[in-house]
Amino acid sequence: MSKSDVTSAGSVEWAGEDDLEARWRGVVGRRSFLKGVGLAGVAAVPGAALFASEARAATREVTAGDVAILRLLAAIELIETDLWQQYNELGGVNGGNPAYMAALSNLDSDMPQYIADNTDDEESHAAFLNAYLRSKGAPPVNLDEFRTLPSSQATGAKQKRRLTNLQTLDVDTSWYVRYRSTQNPDLGATFPQAVDIKHEPAIPLNDTDTPPGLPAPVPPVGAQETRMQAIANTAGFHFAYIEQGGSSLYSIMALKATSLEVLRVIVSIGGVETNHFSLWHDKAGNAVAQPLAGVTDPETGVTFPDLNAKGGELNQTNLILPEPCDFLHKDLPQCSIVRPTLDDNGGAVATIKSFTADRLFEGQSPKFFRTVLELAREADAAQRSLR
Repeated sequence: MSKSDVTSAGSVEWAGEDDLEARWRGVVGRRSFLKGVGLAGVAAVPGAALFASEARAATREVTAGDVAILRLLAAIELIETDLWQQYNELGGVNGGNPAYMAALSNLDSDMPQYIADNTDDEESHAAFLNAYLRSKGAPPVNLDEFRTLPSSQATGAKQKRRLTNLQTLDVDTSWYVRYRSTQNPDLGATFPQAVDIKHEPAIPLNDTDTPPGLPAPVPPVGAQETRMQAIANTAGFHFAYIEQGGSSLYSIMALKATSLEVLRVIVSIGGVETNHFSLWHDKAGNAVAQPLAGVTDPETGVTFPDLNAKGGELNQTNLILPEPCDFLHKDLPQCSIVRPTLDDNGGAVATIKSFTADRLFEGQSPKFFRTVLELAREADAAQRSLR
């Protein structure tokens, strides 16, 4: 028998004994590498069965880069779970703050149900990613030592320590303009804020500031009712900000995955993040359209203007689907896409920096920032390996 011959298409027609041995050494070499990063290898199989086994295993083997990606995503999902649990305790369908729930319902009557469902999704993502890491012999992510931030004192909030701070946010609302624009941040475009939200709570802080029995008229009439509506409006924009970031992050991480199974995990969860963003994009627009438009927080001065009154597609509140934009090169036709999809604007480090600028981690320890940034750097450094 002759040694292996390869067709022009690259498929192997025959493998002789010498070539078979060389291929087996390659499999064993990969197995040794995977053991080195604490991951499962392939089982030894004889003769022709090796090739079918190796082909199946290739979709499941994970590299050190895959592990770095999954660990970063697990950390992000733990962070998102923490913030969504706070929203859910106060404003979810079984939430404990009637005034906050009523103000959220002014954006959409189903808001409490959507909040509860989004919370369930993030909890499932965090649990699955850590379980998947363990199944591959890789260490899961545990951020419990950083649960040090105080809870809201408002009725409905559980009194336990948190990873995230929703009590004084600087919400980036440039995503609202970006997704209505024909320009792309990956090609250098920048976008203004749709609404200036600075040092604004997204949850009620205490019962003195916003009593739990407040009514929620539209438009609000008293100072406390107006403040509660401004807090709910801030939450509406913050929901969309968080989930559009996840849409980009998962798209970017998918491009770095080597294992087809890891790729399947990333795109499957990432699709849900995009679904979340579409939902919250729609609800945020109701905060800056009549009859709610014009609400101004009497304590912070944050105002939610009537964007429709400004005119133009960059402001129009019912344009919630991504506008086609430049993609890859300006000489190609414009295409409706998730954006950004490059590390600089939407990668792992960029996501942590954006959350930090959001003041989501206000009060966290230096060790926390070192930990999450190291996870982010390792994920950004991952590269797809073509076997």
